[in-house]
Amino acid sequence: MDKVEPKKILISPVTRIEGHAKITLQLDDKGEVSDARFHVNEFRGFETFCQGRLYTEMPTITPRICGICPVSHTIASVKACEMIQGIRPAHTGHLLRKLMHLGQNISSHALSFFHLSSPDFLLGYDADPAVRNIIGLAQQFPDIARRGIRLRQFGQEISERITGKKIHAMGIVPGGMSFPLTEENRKALLAWIPEVLETARIGIGIIRRFQEEHQEMVGSFANFPTHYLGTVGPEGELDLYEGNLRFMHADGTILQDQVPPEQYLQWIGERSVSWSYLTYPYYKPLGFEEGRYRVGPLARLNVASRMKTPKAQEEFLRFKAIGDGQPVHGTFYYHYARLIETLGSIEQIEQLLHHPDITSTDIQLHGRWNYPEGIGHSEAPRGTLFHHYVTNDSGQLQKVNLLIATGQNNPAMNRAVLEVAKQYVKGDALQEEMLNRVESAIRCYDPCLSCSTHALGQMPMVVEVYDAEGRLLNSRTR
Repeated sequence: MDKVEPKKILISPVTRIEGHAKITLQLDDKGEVSDARFHVNEFRGFETFCQGRLYTEMPTITPRICGICPVSHTIASVKACEMIQGIRPAHTGHLLRKLMHLGQNISSHALSFFHLSSPDFLLGYDADPAVRNIIGLAQQFPDIARRGIRLRQFGQEISERITGKKIHAMGIVPGGMSFPLTEENRKALLAWIPEVLETARIGIGIIRRFQEEHQEMVGSFANFPTHYLGTVGPEGELDLYEGNLRFMHADGTILQDQVPPEQYLQWIGERSVSWSYLTYPYYKPLGFEEGRYRVGPLARLNVASRMKTPKAQEEFLRFKAIGDGQPVHGTFYYHYARLIETLGSIEQIEQLLHHPDITSTDIQLHGRWNYPEGIGHSEAPRGTLFHHYVTNDSGQLQKVNLLIATGQNNPAMNRAVLEVAKQYVKGDALQEEMLNRVESAIRCYDPCLSCSTHALGQMPMVVEVYDAEGRLLNSRTR
């Protein structure tokens, strides 16, 4: 019997995400999905071209890694620089950093939910793709679209009111901040709070209604156990800016708690894969096959014991009830967790804007090179972020490692694609809405691919030469 050539379905590009990627689905001879892979086919190389630069340049360079979460990169960068200098930031500089980081978290989450994902919830997964987007949403739900834009604007406005720039903001420096917050700008930001609180509640209402009306779909959507990593404070409270690492087993058992971020390499390993520029990170004590874990809003709420603010805590308890005492494994719940974080971030911003020292001009301490190595971390919108710098005695960077949240979610994104494809894709009756559901599994993670790609090994380069009739003339692989 002749061997049947396996069939493939290519989804390229994956839409409504940040960056460029494709998905390949492998079908068996019955037209059922047998395998799936998520390919990230862009490479930035920040780690390499930063080598040889002075470590003090990194807080200026690293915001350019990503236009969606530049503050998270800068925060992690200045923390690494402060470890090299052996200093702590000035008190008010510390408060302003928190303020900007929370604002960026809101801006990113607003983009993910209202612009990229809500067309599926409000217009329908099966809607015409020509209108299943932010433009179609604005036509049918103009108030929701406007609120999403305004919420994103509020998050960016915080950076602008402090540093003068909404994106790639400057002024977050080792030792604190270069710019203070004026009283006029403090009052202007406070005036936004009632509106953005209402928008966050509206968003939570949208996702909760969808979850209630589509319980079977939501409950089965890429629902698979993994371990989890997030940052918590001394009492297990969720902390996006500082704190220590908590690793949680898939069964809810805490594997490691209050791990200093500087020790991340003791617990996290990476392996390269041949089909992507994203590596496969894993929890070292359990090994490559058993140590797959997730980061980001779902992971953070799973590992956390509580939220810091009352409104977010109330919603957090509803989230925890979904798992009935166990971690919530369903990938779809990333959306709900993202909005709970948004609500809590707004509450914390209001508290910070009322802090008596927030407009102080005592915002920066100064230091010099003292130690050869620095590690900084923050909770970026998509998950736990690490910056690791090694310098020579002149302060030049000899090694840079950026462990990005999207990269840490890479194994889970591949698993999610496979699970959803098996559930929805039928090769003998292929329809666009089936493929949209596969793409939406990726959108749950809100990946930011352009800042997450690096490879510890090499991804093979294949060059093929075809003639005018499409015949393959030559091929080389490196």
